[in-house]
Amino acid sequence: MRFIENAVPISYEYQGFWGSFWDIIWWFLWIFFFMAYLFALFAVIADLFRDHKLSGWWKAVWIIFLIFVPFLTLLVYLIARGNGMAQRSAKEASEIQSAQDAYIKSVAGGAASPADEIAKAKALLDAGTITQAEYDALKTKALG
Repeated sequence: MRFIENAVPISYEYQGFWGSFWDIIWWFLWIFFFMAYLFALFAVIADLFRDHKLSGWWKAVWIIFLIFVPFLTLLVYLIARGNGMAQRSAKEASEIQSAQDAYIKSVAGGAASPADEIAKAKALLDAGTITQAEYDALKTKALG
């Protein structure tokens, strides 16, 4: 008993939320995993609504399971339907890219046809802006 009586009591003082370096690391780790979970959850929900082959009833079943057993359902979905999810995502990305390219081409005006180039050159020749030799050069360039 003498040992216990003479022992120096050790007390730890609470240093606040940011008091310990490892507490900060632990919080950042939890935040990272939570954000990764949310990203995966929203990706699965978006994929459910993107999939036109899946019936509405199956979509409802997946959503119900995502509500009541979210983590397990998320893992099962990613394992069972992950390959199709990647294919649907790639297909949508290519459709968006082609639509964007078509829009850019429509706004930019695109390249003029050879007939348009010759008509412009003829108008310049008739206006006296270019000579006959320059017109012939523009015409051969447009045709060739």
